[in-house]
Amino acid sequence: MATLTDSPAQAGIRPFPSPFPSVVHTLAAAVAAVPERDALVCGPHRLSYAAFGSAVAGFATVLRDAGAEGGVVLVCLRNSVELAVALYAAQAAGAAVCPANPDYTERELRPVLEDAAPRVIVTKAEQRAKLEAALSEGSGTRIMELPEDTAGWLATMPEGPDLADMLPDPDSVAALLYTGGTTGLPKGVMHAHRQVAANVAQREHLLPTLDGDRVLCMMPLFHTFALSTCLHLSAWCRGTLVVLPRYRPDWVVDTIAAERITLMPAGPTVFNGLLSFDGLDRTKLATLRACYSGSAPLSVDTLERWRAATGCEIYEGYGQTEAGPIVSFNSPHFPLRTGSVGKPLPDTVVQIVDVDTGTTVLPRGQSGEIRVRGPQVMLGYRNKPEATAEALREGWLHTGDIGRFDDEGYLFIQDRKKDIVITGGFNVYPREIDEVLTGHPAVEEAATIGVPDSYRGEVLWAYVRLAAGAAIGQDDLLSHCAANLVKYKLPQRIVIVDALPKTAVNKIDKKALRDRAKAG
Repeated sequence: MATLTDSPAQAGIRPFPSPFPSVVHTLAAAVAAVPERDALVCGPHRLSYAAFGSAVAGFATVLRDAGAEGGVVLVCLRNSVELAVALYAAQAAGAAVCPANPDYTERELRPVLEDAAPRVIVTKAEQRAKLEAALSEGSGTRIMELPEDTAGWLATMPEGPDLADMLPDPDSVAALLYTGGTTGLPKGVMHAHRQVAANVAQREHLLPTLDGDRVLCMMPLFHTFALSTCLHLSAWCRGTLVVLPRYRPDWVVDTIAAERITLMPAGPTVFNGLLSFDGLDRTKLATLRACYSGSAPLSVDTLERWRAATGCEIYEGYGQTEAGPIVSFNSPHFPLRTGSVGKPLPDTVVQIVDVDTGTTVLPRGQSGEIRVRGPQVMLGYRNKPEATAEALREGWLHTGDIGRFDDEGYLFIQDRKKDIVITGGFNVYPREIDEVLTGHPAVEEAATIGVPDSYRGEVLWAYVRLAAGAAIGQDDLLSHCAANLVKYKLPQRIVIVDALPKTAVNKIDKKALRDRAKAG
């Protein structure tokens, strides 16, 4: 049977033996062990572990005084010192942290705010107006607007108890992470502190760090992959996290050299972009000892070109928000298998099952749906018992991804059961774009698909049938989408057609559209 696990126990998964019950415990231990070492570098700001821990404890005190304990703190900030501090502080305050994309539109924020019901929102002036507009009247949510002056904000932090005295209950909800859905509505994935900490320790088993590693983060820290492989990883190894406000190839290359970066987690789009950058200088990357890739499939061509250009290996993994997020990874512990996402983490059982029922375990070499069981799997979806019951069945997380194991136990991802597009490392559910398009009075029907792209993995194309008598162009429809969707969800192309292909049961045939797109 196509089942892999490092644990002999099949009836139930024991908690992975992490030395820390939460990532706040991990940070507190680093503060105690290496208080003078740089913990966080962001632009002109450089915080030691002592200063970082003090800022986290101080802001946690502010959040507690604002009534956050026992509730949800939504953090809507760009990559910054403030974001790194707030993510830990919300958890140290006894709240569940809910990171939100600051580029979301009011329309995209509204269902998240309604479902999460945050007691406190942490943001800056540029996001305040749309957050206020997206909140329900009488919600009681307090918006805490941070000043633009980072140094001034840190200087005003109250002296609270030591971070070691503000450790959360390991079984309480640590994080509320929103992911899109095939229904068009986002779902809030709930993880307990113990689950998040277990996944960090599991990752360490396959991708061991060195004490004092220097980690570069140019991915948005509201993304679960960046949280796991940048913010939480750097505290684990008592290393230095160097945060860039966003990805720019010249910034990345120069920062690796200036800050002596040793580890770089990133999505395939970053590696593709750097390989196309004229300023990619192998000598500037000399300190890099490993790169991690996740959030989207990494092409074999990209992996091999990166290895040839830099001399550094990319270890690719697989996971999803519901699974902690990491399920499997390639590792220096075993030979790299090109095209594979490696082997399951310890105490993680991965099975390939039939697509129709999800109950019959298939033999190695045969393709089917991936299901996962382990200590890192989510508690469930907030306020969505039916969706939780569908995803978590008899102790298994049914991922909706299609894969297979080879004879040596390497996992390969082949397709997706769910209608989802991964573009530039972000998951996009086409249903949401379809609903925005059909919300325009000139549009009768719409169907959005993913089209393969060498740079972003996939890009979005939308096919539209106009209402009778309507006359509108692609540019106007794109403007309508831009007013309602974050940039990465915007279709690269909108094709206006006389009719959309239909299946025998009169549903839009997206397979036919994908075939049409491939044919040009």
